[in-house]
Amino acid sequence: MIQLTRMNGTTFWLNPHQIECIDLTPDTNITMLSGKHLVVCEDIATVQVRIVEYRRQIGAFKNEE
Repeated sequence: MIQLTRMNGTTFWLNPHQIECIDLTPDTNITMLSGKHLVVCEDIATVQVRIVEYRRQIGAFKNEE
């Protein structure tokens, strides 16, 4: 799971495997597979880095090589 920050400053943990897409509108808007939308303080590049770090931690890239 990756840690993100809501616009009100509270942090939460998100399962990145449930993300459908991420848009910049101008805030970072994450659309989940369930259709739920989350707006976070982090920019898209930061979210991407956290997803890649998380996938490395769980060994996901070993299956993709």
